[in-house]
Amino acid sequence: MQAAQVTTLDGPAAVAVGEVPAPQRPADQVLIDVRRAGVAYPDVLLTLGQYQLKPDLPFVPGAEVAGVIRQAPEGSGLSVGQPVAAFPMFGGFAEQVLSAPETVLPLPEGMDFDTAAALPMNYLTCLFALAHRGRLARGETVLVHGASGGIGTAAIQVARALGATVIAVVSTPDKQATAAAAGAEHVVLADGFKDAVKSLTDGRGVDVVLDPVGGDRFTDSLRSLATEGRLLVIGFTGGEIPTVKVNRLLLANIEVIGVGWGAYWVPHPQLLRPQWDQLMDLWAGGGITPPIGATFALSEVTDALATLQDRKARGKVLLRIRD
Repeated sequence: MQAAQVTTLDGPAAVAVGEVPAPQRPADQVLIDVRRAGVAYPDVLLTLGQYQLKPDLPFVPGAEVAGVIRQAPEGSGLSVGQPVAAFPMFGGFAEQVLSAPETVLPLPEGMDFDTAAALPMNYLTCLFALAHRGRLARGETVLVHGASGGIGTAAIQVARALGATVIAVVSTPDKQATAAAAGAEHVVLADGFKDAVKSLTDGRGVDVVLDPVGGDRFTDSLRSLATEGRLLVIGFTGGEIPTVKVNRLLLANIEVIGVGWGAYWVPHPQLLRPQWDQLMDLWAGGGITPPIGATFALSEVTDALATLQDRKARGKVLLRIRD
């Protein structure tokens, strides 16, 4: 089968597409014919050896897919020919992938493969961040950094679906339309966002900041919080891992909360399906419509990864494995 392999840790440009042996299914695994694969920032970090998981070389990246079941274990509740999303962790940038039954997620009627492949990583991360870790309540206000990318647009839609008002932060004017189209009520530029937040909230600040960027925005994000506000740390696409002076937390009665979605569910995979079911309830309500920023052929995987590495993504980036 065709697959994209990381053979050296030299970044996206070194990922090679070619023939590899098709997976042989163990009795306890599901074999999926992949139609679409989601591309996420951790895939970029994996090509550089900078992710917390460091698989042996060579390996096939790709943590999230949508496709059709080819084979499934008896008694798993899954059937041959069933359309599914899945979170196999690795191996998704290929024509076939194995995934444990607990990580295979049935699609509701009417959901296409593009939508399904865009949901697992970004939307489940944001749902976990906002609803579970951030304790977001209906009527609160959320500030979303990196709001034109895959995580950012997902955060906007999940927050709106949970009943929040969203202020989106983007780095350049050309990204404003993407954040607005995702559903943000207000879109502001990163340069001066703290003052914009103060103006938009009549000086009160926001209840929750969702930050996948980090870097030099961090301190102003803390200053943008209302009393008892929560800053959710998702990642560090800005490069620099910030530090916090904890006296700020004490004086303002605010929190900095780590969001490690994978670290939460991977040791307990039975937690994944209830999260998916909650997300499907929000999708059924009409508020979850992932913007697809770009779709690349498998042979163009280096370009897909570079789009994320260079922070040029507008919405979710997908690989089209087969039609």
